Amino acid sequence: MRRRILIVEDTEDNLRIARDLLSSAGYDLLEATDGAAAVSMAALHHPDLILMDIQLPKLNGYDATRQIRANAALSGVPIIAITSYALSGDDVKAKAAGCDAYIAKPYSPRALLAEVRRFLSTPGQS
Repeated sequence: MRRRILIVEDTEDNLRIARDLLSSAGYDLLEATDGAAAVSMAALHHPDLILMDIQLPKLNGYDATRQIRANAALSGVPIIAITSYALSGDDVKAKAAGCDAYIAKPYSPRALLAEVRRFLSTPGQS
């Protein structure tokens, strides 16, 4: 069974990079361009992993993550924060919001793929 990843990203170039990388690695993808859509899509589709941009329209990535975590059916879905606003302490804010990992942009595609695989190969994940 192919794993499904929800990519939450509002910049088309960044979305395309993630889409190309992950689809070529064999993952099924869902996409959202704002935090509110991410919360709705996660609840509707129950992805195996979420890549969450932090600076998003309508609802930022921290708040979207908190809302996703509040849904008991999604509480175990790994969420990786990805942001270009990598300031000191942002990784702590991401973890406090409920993210399982934090990656700063620009990221190495190889490093992102390794992190995705790390979470999706964990026994017990759906």
